[in-house]
Amino acid sequence: MIKRIVKLSFHPEKIDEFTAIFKHNWKSIKGFEGCAHVELLQDQVSPNIFFTYSLWQSQQHLDAYRDSELFARVWGSTKLLFNDKPQAWSVKELNFD
Repeated sequence: MIKRIVKLSFHPEKIDEFTAIFKHNWKSIKGFEGCAHVELLQDQVSPNIFFTYSLWQSQQHLDAYRDSELFARVWGSTKLLFNDKPQAWSVKELNFD
């Protein structure tokens, strides 16, 4: 399972526009082949900073999403609203059991 975290920072006046884009596309992203989970998180101190957290069955599924028309459409609309460069990480859980 691939765990993906993306940090997105927006112009404060663009927050509502971004959340509308995400809400409109959330079910399509969640339903994309290989996507096991996707959620949107908002920073409590800086409300213009958001994180997406997603789980993908494999790197190939994540790559297929990133090469898709859905991603191109959502990212194309979203990137116009940024006030800083987005950052993305694929992470692994460290288990200490």
